[in-house]
Amino acid sequence: MKILKPVLIILLIILVFMVFRGCSAYNKMVKLDETVSHQWGQVNNTYQRRADLISSLVSTVQGSAYFEQGTLTEVIEARAKATQVTIDASKLTEENVKSFQMAQGELSGALSRLLVTMERYPDIKTTQQFQDIMVSLEGTENRINLARNEYNGVVKEYNSYIRRFPQLIYAAMFGFDKRAYFEADAGAERRVNIDFSDLKRMPNNQAQPQAQPQQPAPQQIPAAQPEPTAAEE
Repeated sequence: MKILKPVLIILLIILVFMVFRGCSAYNKMVKLDETVSHQWGQVNNTYQRRADLISSLVSTVQGSAYFEQGTLTEVIEARAKATQVTIDASKLTEENVKSFQMAQGELSGALSRLLVTMERYPDIKTTQQFQDIMVSLEGTENRINLARNEYNGVVKEYNSYIRRFPQLIYAAMFGFDKRAYFEADAGAERRVNIDFSDLKRMPNNQAQPQAQPQQPAPQQIPAAQPEPTAAEE
């Protein structure tokens, strides 16, 4: 009995330590989980902002009767597909994030092709409405990249914490699963970037045709002088 008492005391101390350690780990995992969820919301907001701008862009372009309808249809369908792919913050698995990223990538590709086609329609791209949309789109693309990078940063901190010992035990007990990252789009290293500034250029800013260099005037050869006659000598 005397031997069991110290053992029970030691076990009780270990149990108390594990309870306090578990509470601390649980609170930290909850905080990190909320940070990931918040940042995922920021990612969704920036993508939704881009979808709204694309809708406005399509409405502007549709006013031209001669614009390629196939290009517009491709953008409209890609936008509809991208907005339908939504992920709950608690289900950020690798498969779900990849599906979301693929849908957004298809929309990006359709948008790029639309902007390239716009080069053939200066009457549309020089309107004030088109100029304003291009400025907003450029800023939104930058915010998307920033939001994705910040999301990957908080996911890295969360994943690193729940995979360390002894947090991995509590994570398994309380259902804190690993979250997926945004990965670089396939072919991003060879993607052709679209110059928004070129699309926003007004007609009076277009380069004037270079003047052709003038050809030098042909050199005149003086007429030969008549030879003196014998009388003049």
